[in-house]
Amino acid sequence: MSPDTIDQIATAAPEVEAETEEQILARARGHARRSRIRTWGLRLALIALWLGSWELTASLWIDPFFYSKPSLIWQRIVEWFTEGTQFGSIWLQIFTTVEEAVLGFVIGAAAGVVLGVLLGRSRYWAEVLAPFIKALNAVPRIVLASLFIIWFGLGLESKVATVVVLTFFAVFFNAFTGAREVDGNVIDNARILGASRWQVLSQIVLPSATTWILSSLHTAFGFALIGAVVGEYAGASKGLGLLISNAQGTFDAAGIYAGMIIITVVALLAEWGIGATEGRLLKWRPSQAQSGHGI
Repeated sequence: MSPDTIDQIATAAPEVEAETEEQILARARGHARRSRIRTWGLRLALIALWLGSWELTASLWIDPFFYSKPSLIWQRIVEWFTEGTQFGSIWLQIFTTVEEAVLGFVIGAAAGVVLGVLLGRSRYWAEVLAPFIKALNAVPRIVLASLFIIWFGLGLESKVATVVVLTFFAVFFNAFTGAREVDGNVIDNARILGASRWQVLSQIVLPSATTWILSSLHTAFGFALIGAVVGEYAGASKGLGLLISNAQGTFDAAGIYAGMIIITVVALLAEWGIGATEGRLLKWRPSQAQSGHGI
């Protein structure tokens, strides 16, 4: 091929313009937005398919008195939010359950973090207290809920105590493991440089265990809601657990599902709040490359 032919081909070939950083970022944002739209579209389609199948099945083949159906559940939710419940405003029931869950969650999580980190760094006391902690963790929570009602009555205290027990162990074991997983070389170097025991605990051990602790809070708040509902189910004068218990006693399947849905919405909102807090607290952590594999 002659040099003139090469020059003609090079002249005829279109020049490829290099993308600017703004264009690359805009394309990435557009791709992420389209991916979110597809994801949410698929989620909504699955929900619509599930609810539609349930409605059709309950209308044609199964008895809605026992299994209910989405339309009846929606009617019950609308009734609760517009006319109220047998025990007062639905907002009062939600507030009561959330108050019990939040108070117990804060107390149980704080106790779990403190004891988990302290025992995680003290092998001697961990060995001494291990049988007692395992024995307490093995006690059925529903039995404790009944005892707490006898001890503290039907008020707030018995529900908070149940939530504390459920939340404590969910946080404790993660905090304990996180404190044990701290790199010993880092602690040794800090001690060589003159760091006190408190400085090692507060500036090395606790930050290193933060990821473990925060990951346990997602599960712990779910347990907190479960504890509040279980306590109300065992005996209460108000709360979502009381609504579910009353619906069970009156064979109101739609009321049971409605209570479950409200609790689920509260749990999802709490999960979103904990996730946002976790993102703020762990900004220092370098983001890990996303894996291309699914579940």
